[in-house]
Amino acid sequence: MPKPVLLLTRQLPPAIEARAARDYALVSNPTDEPWYKDGAEIARRAAQGGHGGAAGILIAAGDPFNAATIAALPASVRILSTFSVGTDHIDLKAAAARNILVANTPDVLSFATAEIAFTLLLMAARRAGEGERMVRAGNWAGWAPTQLMGVTLQGKRLGILGYGRIGREMGAMAKGFGMELHYRNNRRLAPELENGALYHDSDAGFLGAIDVLSMHIPGGAATAKWLNAERIGQMRQGAIVINTGRGSTVDDEALIAALTTGRIRAAGLDVFDGEPRVHPGYLGLENVALLPHLGSATIETRDRMGHLALDNLDAVLLRGEAPPALVG
Repeated sequence: MPKPVLLLTRQLPPAIEARAARDYALVSNPTDEPWYKDGAEIARRAAQGGHGGAAGILIAAGDPFNAATIAALPASVRILSTFSVGTDHIDLKAAAARNILVANTPDVLSFATAEIAFTLLLMAARRAGEGERMVRAGNWAGWAPTQLMGVTLQGKRLGILGYGRIGREMGAMAKGFGMELHYRNNRRLAPELENGALYHDSDAGFLGAIDVLSMHIPGGAATAKWLNAERIGQMRQGAIVINTGRGSTVDDEALIAALTTGRIRAAGLDVFDGEPRVHPGYLGLENVALLPHLGSATIETRDRMGHLALDNLDAVLLRGEAPPALVG
């Protein structure tokens, strides 16, 4: 019996590519060519490989699986397994209309993403980016009593927007630094999951109570530009903003204005609206730390993500079962 055809839109970690090659007839992208950005090209590639085209596609965050791309896929496609937790790059309604299953990779990247959020928090609070740039530019004249003074995290109130798995990992790390936890969520969690964090049932009460905002909410219309000028105005003078969720949840113009005036002391951003494009207003600001979407970028995490993405595909295409991480 021939192996099912599997399309990989991106180059994946070696262990994942090897497992996929063992179990599937691959149509792969070994040099990570940018054809994955073009929905029509993805559909064309999905029609390759014989046997009527790909039965499954292993996609990644940012791949344009909108309604047009999904409509252009060959009839052979049964499942899209995304190498990500987020699914805002997929038109789920269009996939459902074609009876194409969608699966993702939850749980396995929570700690790694929280690590990056906390890295950004330390960089923003302690002005680490400024210091690193100073040293590299040859502008460091030696230690001085008032040089690059930041703020300590000890005793500060950390507000976690979106107290899911990543947010709770962030909270656990923050407690080790002596921070006080607050959270805003679509519902209050059970006490055993709160880890001592104080729940807020309003945006204004939440934002007014905290010294640091760490954002862990999904993208989409409901959260677009959530952090806008009005909500920034509800925050404490000199607060810090961290975003490792989705770039679309921040109003860039409003945050840049607040960073420029000092209304917001500093920010740390790992995600951007329209990435890899970054709003040019951030680039000249010393009080913002910018990372290139590194949230899950550890060897261990990316391997776990890849194996779960393949587990989803194996369940459907090799065993005729429901995928373990079915979306919806």
